[in-house]
Amino acid sequence: MSFTPPPYPYERLEGLRRLAGAHEPGAVDLSIGTPVDPPPEVALAALAAASGARGYPPSAGTSDLRHAAGEWLGRRFGLAAAPEALAACVGTKEFVASLAGFLHLRSPGRDTVLYPAISYPTYAMGATLAGLRAVAVPLVAGRLDLAAIEEGDAARALVLWANSPSNPTGALEDLGAVAAWGRERGVLVASDECYADFTWAGPARTILEHGGEGVLALHSVSKRSNLAGLRAGFYAGDPEVVEYLRALRQHAGLMVAGPVQAAVAAAYSDEGHVETQRARYRARLERLAAALGTAGVEAPLPAGSFYLWVRAEGLDGWSLAERLAEIGGVVTSPGELYGPDGAPFVRIAMVAPDEAIERVARRLEAAA
Repeated sequence: MSFTPPPYPYERLEGLRRLAGAHEPGAVDLSIGTPVDPPPEVALAALAAASGARGYPPSAGTSDLRHAAGEWLGRRFGLAAAPEALAACVGTKEFVASLAGFLHLRSPGRDTVLYPAISYPTYAMGATLAGLRAVAVPLVAGRLDLAAIEEGDAARALVLWANSPSNPTGALEDLGAVAAWGRERGVLVASDECYADFTWAGPARTILEHGGEGVLALHSVSKRSNLAGLRAGFYAGDPEVVEYLRALRQHAGLMVAGPVQAAVAAAYSDEGHVETQRARYRARLERLAAALGTAGVEAPLPAGSFYLWVRAEGLDGWSLAERLAEIGGVVTSPGELYGPDGAPFVRIAMVAPDEAIERVARRLEAAA
């Protein structure tokens, strides 16, 4: 066998789960960013109606989905998105993992994927799955250090990934600078913005505010609307790139199920459930950050996302995760899962009900 898939990152956490499970009534799992709160009723009603179940759905997305997503871009960011500059995808993780391979078919002379040195592992894995080079870009104050990218790597790059708000750090990227860097070098910039609705430091932002040429923005209902199980999102930006990907993805049979498209359109047409979810995540972030502080853990509030990116003096990420499992009964993600530069840190996701977050917070305070 020429390629053996590496262990899936979260499969490495069994030891932490055993430690945390010693607490009654069991471990509180804040490792994987899986939403646990109710999805919007309007989306569930649209899904139940099973609109579009009989025939094959359009790969690019129904007109209802594309219209709703375009209207949402207008409300959230003040943008006008033409239908030809927007298309559906089967969950944004699928898009992240497949983009490099599709782009390589278009530009076979380029073989490199640039991605943040501390980031969601699928950016690099997308390069590996396509047989391409993955080159990590260092971060300075949470942002891509564009000056550190070697010109040789830039000349070979198919895509530069940005992620804002960042998973796992919660930092906000300078999207204007990243877009300009890509245009100057003819490198597509793909901006993963699935946490945009949970931006705490100022308004939500998108790379599309800096023009659509040479960029893509990626959005999802998984985090925004607690609909991760539907596996649906959309990408928008450079019309030529969107049309190329739409056509290629259609050949590959990548289609969001018809009833799911109806639910996604309904979710993007409603803002009330998002504001409710924002309040939930903000309260959980503040409560757990305060409790971690009493236990000697540095836990600054993020600029965006629903993660705490924490560290403690004298401990690496795995040691800190073990300590939190022992005293708090909580399973967290050591920062090394997001790249070697993340080794001193732990990521904690606010993906448990309020009572479970409170239980962890009280254990941490009692231990302190």
